[in-house]
Amino acid sequence: MSIETLSAAVRNIPDFPIPGIQFKDITTLFQSSEHLKDLSEILFERYRDRGITKVVGIESRGFFMGPALAIQLGAGFVPVRKPGKLPFDIIEETYTKEYGEDTIQIHADALDKNDVVLIHDDLLATGGTMLAAYNLIRKLGVQKIYINFLIELEELQGRSLFPEEVEIDTVLKYSI
Repeated sequence: MSIETLSAAVRNIPDFPIPGIQFKDITTLFQSSEHLKDLSEILFERYRDRGITKVVGIESRGFFMGPALAIQLGAGFVPVRKPGKLPFDIIEETYTKEYGEDTIQIHADALDKNDVVLIHDDLLATGGTMLAAYNLIRKLGVQKIYINFLIELEELQGRSLFPEEVEIDTVLKYSI
């Protein structure tokens, strides 16, 4: 299956969650066993030789592919969650996203200096959520951080928020 076939399977929902937002619905990719298998294979091939020890998924759509990828890579999975969802000591980061302000948290002991981390989420738009996750993970002192998205909205230039040395990869790219 091709990237074009996967891209065509993503549903566009206008004015969700607020007017003016063109939401890319990836649930259509997960409804097809072939699409899901292809996404899994693409992600695994891109990261199989990177020494990833932990995949960090951002709530909630980073939880779809993140654990499956962690299993394939022989890595652990670490959730980044909204406030009040993690039961142990946390660190947090507040940020601005396309339609408001939010906070994310990670367990303070989830990662250490020996970890090579892949942060995974569904969408790179303006980049605020991933930048907050990146900042959280940097605070924990890991060896290296890779960033991955299923979808990127290129015109919003979310990549520009990150240092040049951070490798950012997306499976599907869209113009808005």
